[in-house]
Amino acid sequence: MALPVSRLRRWFALGAILMIATVGGMYFYSRWRVRKVVHDIPAKIGLDIQQTAEGFSISKSVEGRTQVTVSASKAVQFKEGGHAELHNVKIVIYGKDARRFDQITGDDFEYDPASGDVSAKGTVLIDLEANPEGMRHADQTPPEQTKDPIHLETNGLVFNKNTGNASASGKVVFQTPQASGSAVGIEYVAKTGTMNLVSAVALAVSRPQSVRLNADHGLISKQPRQVVFTGVHLTRERQQLRSDRATFFLRDDNTVDRILAEGDVRSEFHGGSSSNSKTSNSDAQARSDSVELSLTGARNQLTTAVLSGNVQLATQGTPKDGGQLAEAAAGRVTLHFGGQQILETVHAEDGVRLSQKKRQSGATAVVFSSRKADAQDQDVVMTAPAMDFSVKDGRLLEWAETSGPPQIVITQPGANQKTVVTAARFVAKFTQKNRLAMLHGEPDAKIVSSKIAAPGPPDRVSTSQMLDVAFRPEGGIASIAQSGGVAYIDGTLKASAQRGEYAAADQMLVLSGSPRVVDNGMTTTAQTIRMNRTTGDALAEGNVKSTYSDLKARPDGGMLASSDPIHVTSRSMTAHRSPAIAVYTGEARLWQNANVVEAPSLQFDRDKRSLLAQGLTQGAQPVSTVLVQVDKSGKATPVHITSARLNYADAERKILLDGGVTAKGSDTTLTGRQMTVFLLARSQSQAGTSAGLATPGQLERIVVEDKVVITQPTRHATGDRLVYTAAEDKFVLTGGTPSIFDAERGKITGDSLTFYRHDDRVLVEGKETSPTVTRTQVAR
Repeated sequence: MALPVSRLRRWFALGAILMIATVGGMYFYSRWRVRKVVHDIPAKIGLDIQQTAEGFSISKSVEGRTQVTVSASKAVQFKEGGHAELHNVKIVIYGKDARRFDQITGDDFEYDPASGDVSAKGTVLIDLEANPEGMRHADQTPPEQTKDPIHLETNGLVFNKNTGNASASGKVVFQTPQASGSAVGIEYVAKTGTMNLVSAVALAVSRPQSVRLNADHGLISKQPRQVVFTGVHLTRERQQLRSDRATFFLRDDNTVDRILAEGDVRSEFHGGSSSNSKTSNSDAQARSDSVELSLTGARNQLTTAVLSGNVQLATQGTPKDGGQLAEAAAGRVTLHFGGQQILETVHAEDGVRLSQKKRQSGATAVVFSSRKADAQDQDVVMTAPAMDFSVKDGRLLEWAETSGPPQIVITQPGANQKTVVTAARFVAKFTQKNRLAMLHGEPDAKIVSSKIAAPGPPDRVSTSQMLDVAFRPEGGIASIAQSGGVAYIDGTLKASAQRGEYAAADQMLVLSGSPRVVDNGMTTTAQTIRMNRTTGDALAEGNVKSTYSDLKARPDGGMLASSDPIHVTSRSMTAHRSPAIAVYTGEARLWQNANVVEAPSLQFDRDKRSLLAQGLTQGAQPVSTVLVQVDKSGKATPVHITSARLNYADAERKILLDGGVTAKGSDTTLTGRQMTVFLLARSQSQAGTSAGLATPGQLERIVVEDKVVITQPTRHATGDRLVYTAAEDKFVLTGGTPSIFDAERGKITGDSLTFYRHDDRVLVEGKETSPTVTRTQVAR
């Protein structure tokens, strides 16, 4: 998600430069000695002077060093009120230790002895200049070279020699090498050593970057050494910063030690092309209750910034990247800066929250408010007690690490779905647009998916040792990969594997590494199992094995009526949860007890216990079925049936086979185009196990139609329709011109031929129009 850390860093750095200039400008007043100079002038020139004195200079010295000199081209005293005028005045302040060379000049001053006020009638110019080498040179020696003096200009300055206070009601203008500024009205109180900038404080910084500061009011104090602005508004290019109050704490040398902004600190950043990036920047807003900046060195380099109290950050993406809204919040955020004031790390704590929202709402979504929600749209929210971020080049998030139990909540309103991802610890990586790219969580990773609107199905829960989340470039989850003891629960469905990967685009969960799925008594293993988390459908591939357990015995059922497990193997399997149908393909084999069906493709309905099998074309791989035939003595023998297709419903106990059918018993083979096999109900079966329980899948009768052929060791019969009854071991052949041929009797034909498998009887029925014909073979 896009965090405008580069802009925040520049703001902190420019704020430091801004206040250095401001404090320097105001320093003039803290060292102002006008009250001393004007206080001494009347004593030097005498208040009873009645005439003009042309050209004089007055100085005050302590221990052989001059502290201040006052020179004027003319001084005039008026009898009325004892007022005095000074013309072309120049005041130089050297200070107690000769380390200053401050100059004050003005054309006209007036002194009122009754009030003690010294008032400038016109413009007053002030130049503030340090002179560190002053003690090493002769007294009153100017600096060898000027070092960026601070210039001030005002009108109507009034200084009181009795109180030491000074004020000006008009505009005060000051200028430094990097900044210029102004205020309307100043008030200097000597007793407290404070300078009050009454209103309309304005400051413009020209370099290294253009910045403007406006404040409603300013106050400079000596004890404590600080500068306080109220109603602060800073503007830089496309950025705006506001706070109710900003305090600049000064060191003994008047450099800024730290800056504290308090009271609804807000900033706005409007997008544009970055000078060192081909990407476009998004709009952003930030706020906090307070911001504290720590500075170091003579150039006041920013080292630390602390944002505290309901810290919030919001960025609005551009239409090019989908207009996604990204937000961040925390109770406290600490930023650490390296050389050249480049942001290096960020520590956030006290309820950290990062979010990316695809849906737009409220004032932040004016451009995209008409957009309809899509099923793939995602709102992503990550929370943690604390997070640490690493920043590259002062503006690009590289990685982040959580402390304390974190979680990610993915909401898809269009799909009515919410997913919660948790782990003991998250490590995240970011894209070039400061969006989440990858996230790794371990140990004890967990994913819980549920419906947003109730009521809904039970939650889907997936656990593992670790997980890896991949995010889409435009924002939102792309995939989640889990590894190490993956366990998945979706209502009655339970799955396990060594690895699992979830794709948000198609809602597929892919399990690999000995995957195992159990659902309503059906257990499936394979090399790979894919499950659609929306529909519940599953696809298994590679050495598929399914077992249907927890079956209830069906007394009226046939081939699959036992309570014993039903087993299926194949190369692949597709299963549907509603209805509960599974399709097995590739050497598929289904069996229960002795009943077996093999085919290239098997479709099994678990609830109905129905089966649909399909062979390959042209009989290359037919359907193969094994049933049980029991003779009168109770001996059970298998019956093998092959066909192109098979359809069985256990409730009807009827197997439909077509596409060319062949049934082979111990000594009889039946063939035809179509065959219907009727089974005995489980309760009617004659053969049993050692426990005396009946074995399902026993033949009751078989109906064969179209080109019927019966082959036995001594017989060969043909016809169009055959009905075989297992209880009597009887064959009834009809349709067309049925015929039987055996070695002893030869060929027999008739409208209906009935014969038995284990004796020589043949019953022949005919009509008057078609008499019975018997041809007997005579041995020669």
